Amino acid sequence: MGEIIAELLLIWEDLKFWKKKKARRKFEEENNLPKKLMIRTSTLVLLIAIGFIIVARILFGIFYFADKGADDTTEKIAKITAILNEEKTDLGIYPEELKTIIRNNPLRQNITLDYWKNEFHYKQLDNGLNYVLKSKGSDGILGTDDDISGTKNLP
Repeated sequence: MGEIIAELLLIWEDLKFWKKKKARRKFEEENNLPKKLMIRTSTLVLLIAIGFIIVARILFGIFYFADKGADDTTEKIAKITAILNEEKTDLGIYPEELKTIIRNNPLRQNITLDYWKNEFHYKQLDNGLNYVLKSKGSDGILGTDDDISGTKNLP
């Protein structure tokens, strides 16, 4: 029922527009004026709605994807941590260098790079019993507030 009422209101608005446009064109002819651009009410509403949708999509993209780099890097740190734990289980110590976990596995070719294409900072501690794993963050400088940590300290 609401759709029918909405359609009838749109038809009513179009009829009012056509009547107004006809009167305007008659006035322009009588006074030798150039034709004024006239936009239908429904078209104007549609243009305004499209404008709002575009602005909302831009704002949504800015706020929703703002931490995408940090989220992707955190996920990659979790994957690296799982691989490092497997290494420790198999060998008894963590590897000396992070690139040794790549081996010949093509799926691990870019695992040592964070979202911003910086190498992870990895350091073996306590003769292989612990490690420090950090992303340098978006600025690419180690030791700043945007660093993402994945340190493992096991007894």
